[in-house]
Amino acid sequence: MIIDRSHTKLAKTFHWGLIFLYVYGLLKQLNDVSQLEDSGLLIFEIAFAILFLLIVLIRYFYMRRYETFLGAREPVPLVHQQLAKAVHRSIYLCLVFLPLSGLMIAGLFALGIQEGPMQDFTLALHEFCASVSYFLISIHIAAAIYSRIRGEGIWTSMVPFWKEENRSGKSNTMQ
Repeated sequence: MIIDRSHTKLAKTFHWGLIFLYVYGLLKQLNDVSQLEDSGLLIFEIAFAILFLLIVLIRYFYMRRYETFLGAREPVPLVHQQLAKAVHRSIYLCLVFLPLSGLMIAGLFALGIQEGPMQDFTLALHEFCASVSYFLISIHIAAAIYSRIRGEGIWTSMVPFWKEENRSGKSNTMQ
């Protein structure tokens, strides 16, 4: 019997749900702070930022219970474990600061501070976090694909497609 060393359905839902929200946030991003003059849009942006932040925090505290390399068929070198944890924590940090800085932008705007050094700093922080998140997520995806190509078993623990085969040639799921 092959033991399924896979993440729970809830963990996968958090993972893929957060990806959906992140991509949605990218696609609907504002071009200019002045768009927040629309009070309906301002309220929507605040609600979206709060929802995103809550899901990031819930996911972080839920996922802390699991090994970084859940599903690995062989021991993972300590340096890889440390690097993976550093990348994951950095992604979480960026994903927390994105909505927080967005809420700060909205708060300043609601207070009538539409321009100036405070708003400029907050916008720069928001853009910096977004740029760093693109970089870190790219590293995460590249590492996941590399692990999948090597057939280490980690990919199948979280991703619902392109399942890895175990050494017996069968799909790496509970049998």
